[in-house]
Amino acid sequence: MSMTQLIYVGDPMCSWCYGFGKELSKVQAALPDLPLRIVVGGVRAGSTEVLDDVGKRFRLAHWARVEALSGLPFNREAFTAHQDLVYDTEPVCRAVVVARLLAPEVSQLTVFRALQSAFYADGRDTTQVEVLVQVLASVFSDAGKALPPDTIADCMRSQQALTLTQQDFIQARQWGINSFPQLLLQQGDDLRSLAPGYTQAEDILQALRTEMV
Repeated sequence: MSMTQLIYVGDPMCSWCYGFGKELSKVQAALPDLPLRIVVGGVRAGSTEVLDDVGKRFRLAHWARVEALSGLPFNREAFTAHQDLVYDTEPVCRAVVVARLLAPEVSQLTVFRALQSAFYADGRDTTQVEVLVQVLASVFSDAGKALPPDTIADCMRSQQALTLTQQDFIQARQWGINSFPQLLLQQGDDLRSLAPGYTQAEDILQALRTEMV
C-alpha cells in the first residue's frame, strides 16, 4: 500500500512559518489520520553574523505582515533587546530533529510550534542549546514523555543529530525548496506542492480534496 502523507518543509525561526503553523494545526485537526512529516529547511543555518539594527528592522517588517494575517503574538521588545544575537537557525532546526529521535510519538508539529512560540511570543533566544533543551523538556513532559534535560542536551550535541539535521537541509534543496514554508503532498512516489508559502487552512483543505480523489 503506497504511503500518503503531508510533508512540511520549514524553519522554526522563519516568521512566515510561525504564522503558517496555526493554519497547519487546523489542517491536522480536520484530517487527524493524514500523517505529517516535518523536514527542517535551515533558512539561516550556519550564519555567523551578529544581527544589527538594520537586520532587526527588516525582520520586524515581516513580523507585522505575519501578525496581521495570523493574529499570533510577537514579542518585539524582547527581540530588539537581544544583544549580539547571531541569527543561526541550525540549532533550532536540530531541536526538531532531536524530538524526532527521542520522542517520535510526540507530535512533530507540537514541537515545532512550541519552539516558534518560545522565540516569537516569549522572546527567548532559541539559538542557545540550553533554551532549546528547556523547551523540548517542557513539550515532552506535557505529552507524557518526560526526559532528563541532560539526555536531551546530549542528543542535541550528538553527531547523529548534527548529521540528520544536515540531511534534512540537503533533502529540502534536492526538492528545489529554498523558501519557507512549503507544504507538499506525497502519494506513493508522487510529490507535489500544496502550499508554496503561507496559505490558509481552508485553501489547503480544498487543494487536498482535489488531489485526494
